[in-house]
Amino acid sequence: MMTKRPVVIGIAGGSCSGKTSVTRAISEVFKDHSVVIIEQDYYYKDQAHLTFEERLKTNYDHPFAFDNDLLIEHINTLLKRQAIEKPVYDYVHHTRAAEVIPVEPVDVIIVEGILVLEDARLRDLMDIKIFVDTDADLRIIRRIQRDIKERGRTADSVIDQYLSAVRPMHNLFIEPTKRHAHVIIPEGGDNEVAIDLLRKLKQLLNDDMLCNMIGKV
Repeated sequence: MMTKRPVVIGIAGGSCSGKTSVTRAISEVFKDHSVVIIEQDYYYKDQAHLTFEERLKTNYDHPFAFDNDLLIEHINTLLKRQAIEKPVYDYVHHTRAAEVIPVEPVDVIIVEGILVLEDARLRDLMDIKIFVDTDADLRIIRRIQRDIKERGRTADSVIDQYLSAVRPMHNLFIEPTKRHAHVIIPEGGDNEVAIDLLRKLKQLLNDDMLCNMIGKV
């Protein structure tokens, strides 16, 4: 019997918009199937060839910061039901870490990141495209909290980066990708109505179609 193609779901939105909460909700929707989350920010380019000072100048909110070629290669490999080694990014040293994360083939591939809808090659691999839309004030507060706690940053450095790069890059590159989404979720994971609709996704999809998409006939 021919192996069916896995489902690919893309989840985009601004930094700290609530993409992770939406991703968890969708994972719950497909809990009867094997699911993997592929985070775009694990695919920042390897900067080992640069000095630390040069790495600090990298604009991490620009499309050029991402190694989309590797990300696309890995998604295509998973679509062939083959395993990959997902990279890990070191936010303290601002380059790719030596460690990798083994990922086995699955039924549902969730690709999550600020710019996953920006690259047409990525969009073409997706069956469902979602944009998480959250006010800028809330996103910057969440980003300050996250980067201080998880990435060893200072509040001043996070605010400076937001004003110089994050906000202009959001307006220039991220916000326009909203038009590519099949579904737009305001307020991300805090939108209980939208999250509840996602939990009922299986009821909205035709069961036969879903089975054909993920090979669970």
